[in-house]
Amino acid sequence: MGAFPVRGGDSQISRREDGVFGSTRGLLALKNFVPPARLQGIEKSIIRQVFDRARPGSINLGLGEPDLRTPGVIRRAAVSAITGEQNGYTSHAGLPELRQKVARQYPYLAENADRVIITAGSQEALYLALMTLVDEGDEVLLPDPGFVAYPTIVRMAGGVPKFYRLPREMDFAFDVEEFQRALTPKTKVVVCISPSNPTGRVLSRRNLKDIGYLLRQQGAYLISDEIYRDLYYTPERPESLSSVYDRTIVIGGLSKSLSMTGWRLGWLAGDEDVVKTALVLHGYVTTCASTVSQKAALVAWSTEAANARARFRMTFRARRDHLLKLILTELRLRAVMPEGAFYTMIDAGAYGPSMAVAERLLDHGVITVPGAAFGKESEDFLRVSFCADETTLTEGILRIKLGLESL
Repeated sequence: MGAFPVRGGDSQISRREDGVFGSTRGLLALKNFVPPARLQGIEKSIIRQVFDRARPGSINLGLGEPDLRTPGVIRRAAVSAITGEQNGYTSHAGLPELRQKVARQYPYLAENADRVIITAGSQEALYLALMTLVDEGDEVLLPDPGFVAYPTIVRMAGGVPKFYRLPREMDFAFDVEEFQRALTPKTKVVVCISPSNPTGRVLSRRNLKDIGYLLRQQGAYLISDEIYRDLYYTPERPESLSSVYDRTIVIGGLSKSLSMTGWRLGWLAGDEDVVKTALVLHGYVTTCASTVSQKAALVAWSTEAANARARFRMTFRARRDHLLKLILTELRLRAVMPEGAFYTMIDAGAYGPSMAVAERLLDHGVITVPGAAFGKESEDFLRVSFCADETTLTEGILRIKLGLESL
């Protein structure tokens, strides 16, 4: 076509200092990759860094992944979908009948399936919610301690993470005075999680009312992370924050309650305008959640699935009690009594910074998560998961004991 003529091997392109392809300096710059500003300083989470350094044969008390089998009713539905049907894309938002089932879980949605997006796990739902709500410079109020992804995604979105303390001296219970002090006119979005990762604490009805009252005065959006809502040890299932505040975006899913982490099935629900915008982003990021997983999830509210949830809760409660007894008798350390999820926090501050302690425990073949991963408030603690049977938990605590003694 003659657009870039070459004479005698001397390319006009290479001689053009400011041409389409730029100078030699420009080519060198392209070869030396530099992440965009929004991703600079963002690294793999401390949880994964610790896990990746574990030696073979280590006992994993770190990752929050249920070891129980996905209930048979879910697996049978998936097999039926695989063998009996064509599994092309669903709509971006997901199967209408599945979105309808999700919408029925939250009265404030008025059974409107258009206010629900089925996502590739709750992690994508969290990403969509923050990316949709947060603009450059917006302040986002997060729990300390809180899930490691919260501040990272806020920074990706250009926002500014701010924090409200869940005081260590109160075993990380919600403190309305701390929350009110941290909430300002600049707060655009607030994030809450109940039951909590990493502490296992649950927001009480009184806590919910206080949060709803303060947010109605201030007007911020609320993201309620409810991925552990069906793993509880309180007399009643924890209530959704959407019951006290209409500007709530709910994050949920089946990964934890039905042992479906690898199935990547979650949801985002809430304000219709927010959901419409998040749906556009979801379409570009994921297209749609796995069709097979969506079809399998249609039976997640059946009687058989409900019975499986109840069995899972009984199993994790027994493990919790076994673990807390071991921590008291073998380690003689203080641990938080979790009311939900499958984590406890062990106060190991007497042995040094939490990262150093977790690294020493790796040398003794047991994986824990340093509290520093979750915020300043939990620096002296280790998060320990009870996603393992009682025999494994016993061996894990004995290894922790040896590791601490070596310090």
